[in-house]
Amino acid sequence: MTLGAAPADTGRSDRSGGVRTALAGLTTRGRSFLAAGLAAAACAYVLGQPDLLRVGMLLAALPLICAAVLFRTRYRVAGSRRLSPARVPAGSEARVHLRMDNVSRLPTGLLMLQDRVPYVLGPRPRFVLDRVEAGGRREVSYRVRSDLRGRYPLGPLQLRLTDPFGMCELTRSFSSSDTLTVIPRVEALPPVRLAGEAKGYGDGRQRSLALAGEDDVIPRGYRYGDDLRRVHWRSTARYGELMVRREEQPQRSRCTVLLDTRAPAYRGAGPDSAFEWAVGGAASVLVHMLERGFSVRLLTDTGSSVPGEGADGFAGADQESADAAGLMMDTLAVIDHSDGTGLSRAYDVLRGGNEGLLVAFFGDLDEEQAAVAARMRQRSGGAVAFLLDSETWVREPNGAPDPMKRQTERLRMLREAGWTALGVPRGTSLEALWRQADRERTGVVAAAGGPTGTGGGGTA
Repeated sequence: MTLGAAPADTGRSDRSGGVRTALAGLTTRGRSFLAAGLAAAACAYVLGQPDLLRVGMLLAALPLICAAVLFRTRYRVAGSRRLSPARVPAGSEARVHLRMDNVSRLPTGLLMLQDRVPYVLGPRPRFVLDRVEAGGRREVSYRVRSDLRGRYPLGPLQLRLTDPFGMCELTRSFSSSDTLTVIPRVEALPPVRLAGEAKGYGDGRQRSLALAGEDDVIPRGYRYGDDLRRVHWRSTARYGELMVRREEQPQRSRCTVLLDTRAPAYRGAGPDSAFEWAVGGAASVLVHMLERGFSVRLLTDTGSSVPGEGADGFAGADQESADAAGLMMDTLAVIDHSDGTGLSRAYDVLRGGNEGLLVAFFGDLDEEQAAVAARMRQRSGGAVAFLLDSETWVREPNGAPDPMKRQTERLRMLREAGWTALGVPRGTSLEALWRQADRERTGVVAAAGGPTGTGGGGTA
């Protein structure tokens, strides 16, 4: 991506502004020479010393000449920036490559590059480039790293010009900038069997294909443009009109990841806070489910879903999994606490249809919100909840009831409603909780006398 050329030509109507810009670019050395020259000239006039006057004029004229020459210099350079990669997990490094091309017929002088970056990514990088020949190219690079997710602007790139004597220094800026997206850390999850999903890309689909075949025939009326080789003659004779065969597309297993973002539900801040753990857990589950062939969506307590409202908001069936994952990761990179105090909006979305597997990350739940969360289980084929008590994460002793006792009561309410509910202690990995959820759910199904991993079950 070409950032532009610098510096641009200055029009004659802006000469006064150009003079002020040139004089403002004088360095400490240039200002010292100018002041010394003026002082020597004043002393020479008072004392009547013509030789001292000549010295003073030389000292004062040198920085002015350097500023005029530097301001009139027209370097035509083009700059480009490339991020590798443009989307990076929190705590990982990205490399920024800068390239300067001299597109003029004259060589440049000494160039100093400076790229503007947020302080979160590290110190501001500075580079000194020697003389660049006509048509020449120089490439430099630097690394950036952030432990906090978000979207960070890089640029614009600044080009600093200086004269050989160091009397004047001018800065020119390119117009374009880039954005580095720092996504949450994604933890690799093991493939486990979670019963209760809708029929899709699990064992149930394989058995149905063994009975009916991949080309499951369902006749429909002929439409202009249909391939005549797909005419179903038996149905045509039965209905008295031309009928063609169509393939029944198998339904993909669905998974909804619910992220509780209510501000009152979390305490603390920073990369080790409970909220950041919940965001990272949601990202890990979304990526894992997409890799397993599920149609997934991200739902928050505000009722908004990602990637969108089309096809019930699920992604993975009609678009590439990589695109869907990128869209949801970009959303999680900038997601923040919501102003809501309840989960009713998310419940209204979930009760509208069969959502398949539901994986929820809850913050602090009072008795009312725990009851709302328990009712979400009714329409879901399977439900796994990770409950974070932020008081146990920030470790702030107060006069409130025992947080562990309160969390145990909330877990009991969710489990009685059919959830596979797990508490999240501070420092626990999602992988261990994911395996524990599988063991607990398998034990619940076996204790109820139901089959494990049959019918609509799938591997998650």
